Amino acid sequence: MSYSPIEPYETGKLKVSDIHTLYYEVSGNKDGNPVVFLHGGPGGGVSGKDRLYFDPKAYKIVLFDQRGAGKSTPSACLEENTTWDLVADIERLREHLGVDKWVVFGGSWGSTLSLAYAQTHPERVKALILRGIFTLRKSELEFFYQNGASHIFPESWDDYLAPIPEDERHDLMTAYHKRLTSDDEAVRLEAAKAWSTWEMSTCMLRVDQEAVARAAQDTWALAFARIESHYFVNGGFMRDGQLLEKQSIDKIRHIPTVVVQGRYDVVCPARSAYDLKKAFPESELIIVPDAGHSAREVPTGKLLTEAADKFKNL
Repeated sequence: MSYSPIEPYETGKLKVSDIHTLYYEVSGNKDGNPVVFLHGGPGGGVSGKDRLYFDPKAYKIVLFDQRGAGKSTPSACLEENTTWDLVADIERLREHLGVDKWVVFGGSWGSTLSLAYAQTHPERVKALILRGIFTLRKSELEFFYQNGASHIFPESWDDYLAPIPEDERHDLMTAYHKRLTSDDEAVRLEAAKAWSTWEMSTCMLRVDQEAVARAAQDTWALAFARIESHYFVNGGFMRDGQLLEKQSIDKIRHIPTVVVQGRYDVVCPARSAYDLKKAFPESELIIVPDAGHSAREVPTGKLLTEAADKFKNL
């Protein structure tokens, strides 16, 4: 279940640094309950489908492309691009739009950023709707990019390995980062497409060929792969496990929180959602028995829409 397609009533560009300008859009009810959608990746960008989880009669729906992603400029730029820059950008956008408090909705990397933002500015968050929990711990990254998901999708893994020489495969994230930041455009592009195709090939219970095709688009693949790699080799610019620490969770215990997690998510396995639930028992964890990672899978999308409906009159 989702709502009917709508178009934004406002789009704009917000300059957030000497380098970066963000694209944002607002749709739904101008006087409605504000909700901000935080996209995945990092580097994934937003699409019109991201508006559809929210009742447009009840919600003022805010979408934006994070630094270097989507329509934000400069594309794929890694300078001044950290978790904490993005947290500050969300505050800049909130102030720019005249919003006091809002519901925060994010999946995958969007769940990471939602938690980081809520723990930094808890007074600005009415509720959290999270999906496919990713806390950017080293163990999570190694499962997907080094040894774990490779055992479930071996044929796609071979394609992911292909651009990397045998003697560099002991540390694939570093090997990819070297190529994604290469001065040679052809090297960057080959690595970007292989990196992005690996994620798009594994993000659903049944492979979505439309998503896989998107990974072959130069501009999208470069932004997605370069920015992801940049964040991951830097540990998300935070302590390992920081988002799950008691001192971090204590700041958000009062915030109503729903977590939707696919049982067969191999990109962000259920362990992280379970660890969050143990650290944050006040939250509601819903395990979807017949879903992988993507919010586009029908049962996951339905539960996310129901969660948004639950908070629409906050």
